[in-house]
Amino acid sequence: MKRTILEVDDLRTSFFTRKGVVRAVDGVSFFIREGETLGIVGESGCGKTVTGLSVLRLLPEPGGRIVGGRIVLEGKDLLGLAKEEMRAIRGKLVSMILQDPMTSLNPVYPIGDQIAEAVRLHQNIPKDKIREQVIAAVRLVKIPEPEMILDQHPYQLSGGMRQRVVGAIAMSCQPRLLIADEPTTALDATIQAQYILLFKEIQEKTNVAIMFITHDFGVVADMCHRVSVMYAGKIVETASTSAIFKKPRHPYTIALIESVPRLDQKNERLFSIEGQPPSLMNLPPGCRFAPRCSSAIPLCREQEPPIKYVDDDHSVSCFQMG
Repeated sequence: MKRTILEVDDLRTSFFTRKGVVRAVDGVSFFIREGETLGIVGESGCGKTVTGLSVLRLLPEPGGRIVGGRIVLEGKDLLGLAKEEMRAIRGKLVSMILQDPMTSLNPVYPIGDQIAEAVRLHQNIPKDKIREQVIAAVRLVKIPEPEMILDQHPYQLSGGMRQRVVGAIAMSCQPRLLIADEPTTALDATIQAQYILLFKEIQEKTNVAIMFITHDFGVVADMCHRVSVMYAGKIVETASTSAIFKKPRHPYTIALIESVPRLDQKNERLFSIEGQPPSLMNLPPGCRFAPRCSSAIPLCREQEPPIKYVDDDHSVSCFQMG
């Protein structure tokens, strides 16, 4: 059994606004092992990105706060660390690839300088060796002619190449955990497939644990070992990728998978989930998916369903699983 790199237990993150408290992440628990990819899947606004930012403790201040739970990275409780200690961990033990590479990169600095910044901060190596480390990071993400690209600026690169540069920055200090927040969303199908293959090759070389945030079940099938499905700030189902596709148990997971078009089926109309996700400032009583669930019973609207285990690696939060 591979050792656990990240363990998140009952994480609760809220945003305190003038209109009220937004419970963006509300009691989320999961773990990621060494060399494993965990997919975090769900609709926009369900709390996926906030979960990733909570692990890094990069919430917008003063409104965003972690109000409960534990985040343990390689035995260290990140919530107990001072800000200076946390800055030493970001980029070294844990890195993040954000959604839009164009806004992640500084448009006025050369690519080489932006990769070198992380190396200077976290790697205790001589100045004359930094360039070698930067070139090694660029080679890792398979950018051709790495020496030439170091002097270029982000606007001179294609979207796929910028995404590889962001990956090079994230992997430049060989982190133990990589958080990838929808890194393939802005890429076309061909480049997306190449980027997923690149992730797999990097993971094979470095044994890095990956938290892969996405709404695309096609990417999940190609990339992830296990999947946690989020809805309205909670994880409603967790299982191996094969179990999620072969026998999903939660009505929301089933609906998400049915929403994906299939080449082997001809339908006049694509399946869609009726209604809208609830406001995280005014959550309904009971199961949060009950107002949109065709299988809901009266109990679903009264009580929050507990987490039940179908088997050792498959958990579901649903009363229908009794």
